Amino acid sequence: MKISIFGMGYVGAVSAGCLAAEGHTVIGVDPNRTKVGLINEGRTPIIEKDIGEMIAAAVRDGRLRATERVRDAVMDTEISLVCVGTPSQLNGNLDLSAVRKVCEQIGNALREKESFHVVVARSTMLPGSMRSLVIPTLEHASGKRAGIDFGVCSNPEFLREGTAVHDYHHPPKTVVGETDQRSGELLLQLYAGMDAPVVRTDVETAEMVKYTDNTWHALKVDFANEIGNICKAVGIDGHEVMEIFCKDTKLNLSPYYMKPGFAFGGSCLPKDVRALIYKARQLDLELPLLNAILPSNHKQVEKGLKMVMEKPGKKVGILGFSFKAGTDDLRESPLVDVIEHLIGKGYELKLYDKNVKLAALTGANQDYILNIIPHISRLMVDSLDDVLAFADTVVIGNGAPEFQSVPERLRPGQHLVDLVRVSGKQSEGAYDGICW
Repeated sequence: MKISIFGMGYVGAVSAGCLAAEGHTVIGVDPNRTKVGLINEGRTPIIEKDIGEMIAAAVRDGRLRATERVRDAVMDTEISLVCVGTPSQLNGNLDLSAVRKVCEQIGNALREKESFHVVVARSTMLPGSMRSLVIPTLEHASGKRAGIDFGVCSNPEFLREGTAVHDYHHPPKTVVGETDQRSGELLLQLYAGMDAPVVRTDVETAEMVKYTDNTWHALKVDFANEIGNICKAVGIDGHEVMEIFCKDTKLNLSPYYMKPGFAFGGSCLPKDVRALIYKARQLDLELPLLNAILPSNHKQVEKGLKMVMEKPGKKVGILGFSFKAGTDDLRESPLVDVIEHLIGKGYELKLYDKNVKLAALTGANQDYILNIIPHISRLMVDSLDDVLAFADTVVIGNGAPEFQSVPERLRPGQHLVDLVRVSGKQSEGAYDGICW
């Protein structure tokens, strides 16, 4: 395939070298004459393992060249990868001036081009940037329509400095945010044969995936460091602790606990986070990340409560109020917190959870409901139907299978607040999901 790559910085140069090494014909585009000259001499403009040899070989074999001339690059290629920088502004926002300029230049060239051309953004941009800047700029400059006259895709990169060539050939995933199927299929030809899951989605989701990845990586570094600080203070090897932690790929390093939804609760997580934070205070350690866990969790409780209170009517039905499905444990259930706030605000409530039956509760659970929340036990009903017949607003509080049909059972004027996503619905009309 014939490919033009805009921006011969870190991502652009690595992409150019790797694509040319795979047999594609690549034109690198950059306004910096020094970078253009280096590439045309077969030299790399960046320091990165293996890329120097790859660029030298590609230039020698005639598969890679560089230019400052945007029009020529667009006219001579089928697909353009935008790899220009998006640095931070002083307020933390992104400076997208380079992206805008390149899109204007590509758009001007597309005005003259008759064949279908795909523009692919690899630059890291906040969700909404493709729709608010890239696509409108291309359309205005070209006088054409994205998805019809030319294609647009978002294709985030997952390259680490120092191992970028290896990462390019062994990606954790290939994400293609597409405006149209034709564009996505053309782009995927670049990744044919790669051993990685392919995800085709919309451009906004593709943009957000990149930020989710990088923020998660930053969070992991901070988490490991704070755990390490506690370990050192009590005479434990923090590296050994984290090595053992990482051996658990069923829970610790896995999809578990990684679905957006309501707050955590139960008899373990809140208690153990509090205890570890208390220990850190005794050791005079400042651990801002660990200290933020419980306040962040409480914010999600407040969000759920706000969603309920924004709905019309004062009759609220709660379906599932143990801290998770399949248990009768109400200790530190975030739904209990919501229920108590609603009672205090004068709402009428009915509660249903087949696992929470007063007669069957024993031990700590029995003591908790009889002595700590006796007012809640009086609101419990025996069936889901009782709640649906009563409530103006229905709240699904845990993922019990019997609640999956509830979204389709709402009567006219009834509202549903879903805190666990019992179905694949998106928030719309009477249905309101907490994170979707």
